[in-house]
Amino acid sequence: MKITVQSIRFNADKKLLDFIQRKVDKLETFYDHIISGEVYLKLENVEDEANKITEIKLMLPGNQIFAKEQCKTFEEATDLAVECLRKQIEKHKQKKTIAAEAAKKAVLLAETEEF
Repeated sequence: MKITVQSIRFNADKKLLDFIQRKVDKLETFYDHIISGEVYLKLENVEDEANKITEIKLMLPGNQIFAKEQCKTFEEATDLAVECLRKQIEKHKQKKTIAAEAAKKAVLLAETEEF
């Protein structure tokens, strides 16, 4: 999967970029039809220690999912965002399965009505 990482207001080091790539790549074990992903790393100018924001957007066939987390470290925010995306992927797969089953039933019903 192709992932684009953009760090806003700072330069991300190679270690952080590798960590993000590894974590987002793990999402392919749950759904192998992910087209691409975009990751945005932001630093907010606030007094709070939790000023690091990770935003991840994944493109799926016919859909896209998004997660945004704010924490003390980019690694922690990435972990939480990836977990949120994993849940969204599971819901997406369930909806696709239900839709496929409904379409299959409709075809079978149409076939039986023809006879």
